[in-house]
Amino acid sequence: MHPLTLESFKSIYNSPSQLRLFLEENSLGMRKKFGQNFLINPNIRERLLDALEIKPFERVWEIGPGLGAMTLGLLERGADVTAFEIDKGFIKILKELFNGNTNFNLIEGDVLKTWPKTLQENDLSLFGNLPYNIAAVLIADMIEKKRFFNKMVITVQLETAQRLLAKPGTKDYSSLTVLCSSVYNIKPLMNIKGGSFYPIPRVESQGLRFDLIKLNKELPKYFNSLTRVLFSARRKTIKNNLLNFVYSVTIKNTKIENSQSAAEQSADSIVSKALETMNLSANIRAETLGTDDFIRLAEILEELIGND
Repeated sequence: MHPLTLESFKSIYNSPSQLRLFLEENSLGMRKKFGQNFLINPNIRERLLDALEIKPFERVWEIGPGLGAMTLGLLERGADVTAFEIDKGFIKILKELFNGNTNFNLIEGDVLKTWPKTLQENDLSLFGNLPYNIAAVLIADMIEKKRFFNKMVITVQLETAQRLLAKPGTKDYSSLTVLCSSVYNIKPLMNIKGGSFYPIPRVESQGLRFDLIKLNKELPKYFNSLTRVLFSARRKTIKNNLLNFVYSVTIKNTKIENSQSAAEQSADSIVSKALETMNLSANIRAETLGTDDFIRLAEILEELIGND
């Protein structure tokens, strides 16, 4: 393999034929299990980079840099980049291209396993064409583990974007929607057709921008688990789902001989009080509630269960 230069790669990044030839010559393959697709449309890349509004020396985590097309754009705009890459072949290329740059740091391996071990400084931004197979899991994992970013610009499968942007009462509204909107304001940037990628995926993608909401206090103790439970059986009424949730919590705290019966009675009492406090009908479904409703409901349950 001839020595690689960023200058030579600038044309490769935009050309499916040159990309294909480079991959073949260097025995590199696109692995479906990693959800790999290169964004070869330079105009879309520029618009996504513009949307991040990078300031000089801004710390940015990049997920899935691939061969470094977006990495180059981030560095040229003055970012301090920590990139997460799983593919060993791409890691070798990235090292040759960027290891001389003091503003580039490469984390090798599965990002789902490596990010929690990575130094988590404040005021980070996140950027990336997220692999289709891990996008929702990664976003949720970071939020649940309280790794928040001031802003994020990401590309995800259109189906995932629809879930993230969904409104209460719609079919795409989910626990992921509620979880993300509890800490971020999310707005769509652009739809991206399959032809903007190599290889061409069977689905469309969408660029999104997330902006962190400055929370006055931490989310309630039961917020994440409550949200998941209420959407896990979304055709059931909110009362039935709440009974299951509260029972599972109170049974752990009930240490008397007839604990099951006591926990059932306790759960029924707590759920009735919570619904009454929020003036909610027992027969509605969770998918009709907004994010603020889920937060308030979790707060009330925390108070009632704690005092039970």
